[in-house]
Amino acid sequence: MAKPRPRLEKPTLDEYLDKVTLAEQATQHVLKPWAGVGLGLLFLIVSMIFAAAYVSEQPGYLIIIAAAAIAGYMAMNIGANDVTNNVGAAVGSRAITMTAALVIAAVFEVAGAVFAGGRVVSTVEAAIVDAAQMPAGLSFVWVMMAALMSAAVWINIATWSGAPISTTHSIVGSILGAGVAAAGFSAVHWVSLAGITASWMVSPILGGGIAALLLAFVKTFIIYREDKIDAAIFWTPILIAAMTGAFAAYLAVIGLEKVVNVSVVNGILIGLAVFALTIAAARPWIIRQAQGLDNRNQSLRKLFQMPLILSAALLSFAHGANDVSNAVGPLSAIVANVNGLAILETARVPLWVMLIGALGISCGLLLFGPKLIRVVGEEITKLNPMRAYCVAFATAITVLLATSLGLPVSTTHTAVGAVFGIGFFREWYTRNSKRRLEYVRQKTGHMDFERRVAHSPEELHRRRLVRRSHFMTIVAAWIITVPFSAMLSAVVYSILAALFI
Repeated sequence: MAKPRPRLEKPTLDEYLDKVTLAEQATQHVLKPWAGVGLGLLFLIVSMIFAAAYVSEQPGYLIIIAAAAIAGYMAMNIGANDVTNNVGAAVGSRAITMTAALVIAAVFEVAGAVFAGGRVVSTVEAAIVDAAQMPAGLSFVWVMMAALMSAAVWINIATWSGAPISTTHSIVGSILGAGVAAAGFSAVHWVSLAGITASWMVSPILGGGIAALLLAFVKTFIIYREDKIDAAIFWTPILIAAMTGAFAAYLAVIGLEKVVNVSVVNGILIGLAVFALTIAAARPWIIRQAQGLDNRNQSLRKLFQMPLILSAALLSFAHGANDVSNAVGPLSAIVANVNGLAILETARVPLWVMLIGALGISCGLLLFGPKLIRVVGEEITKLNPMRAYCVAFATAITVLLATSLGLPVSTTHTAVGAVFGIGFFREWYTRNSKRRLEYVRQKTGHMDFERRVAHSPEELHRRRLVRRSHFMTIVAAWIITVPFSAMLSAVVYSILAALFI
């Protein structure tokens, strides 16, 4: 009888190595969240060094360096929370991956902030509270410091809890609270504040309404057609051109206003020219993409992927150009006040200040953005590339309309309102559209498939396409943002005033 071959494995050693590997995996899982915190702290240190290189020889440079770190912290929180407006819908519809969305958003956020930033700096810096009515000394500096600190902390809390609040609400409420604590209610520019508040109420409704109308258009002229592919070949280039033309007009009139002065009429003409050129370029591309596709909705998803990616990039550029001022505005006001300059609505923002805001936004969205992307893109209502494109286009159109009227709208309000508008419209359309009913009857051959739904409240509830719990959570976060950030900022200012004034 042959002897058994000796075993080369060492069971005890293998078991020990497995335990070591498991411990390493557990350690990496625990330390992964802290890696983002560590990189964030590294960015704040770099921001302080960067600011010191420009202001180390100026009086009060220590205050400016500290303010640069706080502004960098604020910018990171804006990136972590507001990135959902630009790429949440694209990720939720699975048109692009999370990594690709973060890269696209980071690049275009920086480009928008650097090349077209500062549009609402004047509002944040000078149109909420009057610096001239502040007590003597550096009271206005500490008002802005308190506003930056409290707004950043509140946005940080909202990001970790999964609530996509408005960073504009946060900074406006914080400046308001600190200003009142410093100089009373007489220091507030109430007319400007009333205009800002009105835009906050209108923007989500307008965004949701435009998104619903766009989806109705897509369903009527593309989705519920006998030949979906031919309909998409005709209409998709027009939809792409409408997006690019509108943004071309926006960038010409508003985004590049610090570089070149373009009138509204010329901006419209530029937009129309880009519209025509885009149709000419997009139609052959759409025709090539449509070759070999089956006549079904799944094929339409492919045709809408590139338009959706383009819209996400353009929205990121516009967001960087506008919302960077939520961090840059207070820092710019601090720099001007420390240097003894007047706080004017036409003041030019130093480039190094804009860079801290731009890079901070990109740093925040890369490190902490994915959580909020999933809330807006996946947890409110189900999105496909067609619906996501409607969200992006509606957000862009709402921002353009509000900007032409001089209203500083919240991109968060607009984007989330558009997502909810899509969901509520789909609920209504599913129950009431005769076109959809007739189309499904022809495809399925069932003439009474909807009858049980009309007489079943349980089935109607099951078919709801909008998650009401997320709707109420987000609305509650919006409602409490301004008063909470104002009260927090007032408390922070009182502490700073007691220590430094």
